[in-house]
Amino acid sequence: MREPYTATTAVSIEEVNNLSLYHFHVFQIKRSKGQSAIAAAAYRAGEKLHSNYYGEDADYTKKGGVICSEILLPPHAPKEFADRETLWNAVEKIEQHPKAQLAYSFDIALQNEFSMEENIDLARQFLLDEFVSRGMTVDFAVHSPDKEDGGIANPHFHFLCPIRPINSDSTWGTKQRREYVLDENGNRVRDDAGHYVFNAVPTTDWGRPETLEHWRQAWAELCNAKFAEKNLDCRIDHRSYEQQGLDIVPTIHEGPAVREMEAKGILTDKGELNRWIRRINSMRKNIVSMLSELFAAIREINRELKAPKEPTLTKLITDYYSGRNAGAWSVYAKVGNLKNMSQLVNYVRENNLRTVADLEARVSDQQEKLDARSASCKSVEAKIKEISELLRQAQNYADTKPVYDEWYRIKFKGKKDKFKGEHES
Repeated sequence: MREPYTATTAVSIEEVNNLSLYHFHVFQIKRSKGQSAIAAAAYRAGEKLHSNYYGEDADYTKKGGVICSEILLPPHAPKEFADRETLWNAVEKIEQHPKAQLAYSFDIALQNEFSMEENIDLARQFLLDEFVSRGMTVDFAVHSPDKEDGGIANPHFHFLCPIRPINSDSTWGTKQRREYVLDENGNRVRDDAGHYVFNAVPTTDWGRPETLEHWRQAWAELCNAKFAEKNLDCRIDHRSYEQQGLDIVPTIHEGPAVREMEAKGILTDKGELNRWIRRINSMRKNIVSMLSELFAAIREINRELKAPKEPTLTKLITDYYSGRNAGAWSVYAKVGNLKNMSQLVNYVRENNLRTVADLEARVSDQQEKLDARSASCKSVEAKIKEISELLRQAQNYADTKPVYDEWYRIKFKGKKDKFKGEHES
């Protein structure tokens, strides 16, 4: 059976902002990677589909968690493409090259704050507005795996789009066109072998990074509009932490296999790394929040105090919050001020910080530690990427070794060549 799902080229950001998840993952289904458009479609829809190209069935009827699936066609697409098996067999047929790029595959998180009906309507609206309107054929399915352990639900939707466009007359178009290089007189330039030199120019903008960024932003804006409509405070952001200007170490994507193992109490390297990253981020957030409060109090009080003798940090803090409470309008605000004051006073006393100079020295020391931890996090991230590549190579070896061993055991050259041709992929 062809491999249905392998992320080879991906743009993925997974993060939690005010309890809402943003996950947007896209890659290409490639025949050169042993992948099949039929197998990919069958996996996502939880169906059994026959591949005419490979002469085999892809059966995922026992796969659970598929809520619904459907095909969205642009007006000029052949009506028979509404049938999933017909559509993807047509894609496999038109793409004759053994290393052909067959389809774009998307995986996008839905929101637990919305009902399943709202999520499906939102996904369908997004696909119609942003993909079908561009002339793209969309095969999408909504998944919601069961969470028997009572963990956080993970509703999401997959969709596949053929990379090759469809012409207005319902025939398959071309992926690229030739743009010949011209000299100063407008004549075509030849290479050393006498062939005309040209650049391959895509016929659509579907694969451009700018288009992908537009889709990522459009999905975030659509979800945020729904949050606002439901009077919910949570929001999602399509930008990375670095793009948002946040000094936060991102967690790595765990995937369903790792999450299933963790749910059963089996600790994994990825799970352990993410727990460590979350602890680091929580510690950094608490330190930054504490220092921000301290410096806010110091800046405001220093502007007002004229006494020649530097006051103690404890007095600065108590005077600052006394002033805030004097102007507070609600009991809630006053209680909050007293709580913050108590925490800050305890902090400076526990750390023996008597003066502003003591605090500045403490801040400098903490900053050095934070910088060291940031460097350590980056080193771990690089190591994880290296390990992931080794694991991928090991899996490739495990997948192909039985075929190689069987080929090696064949003694007759004719049979050996025939076997090799049958298993070239």
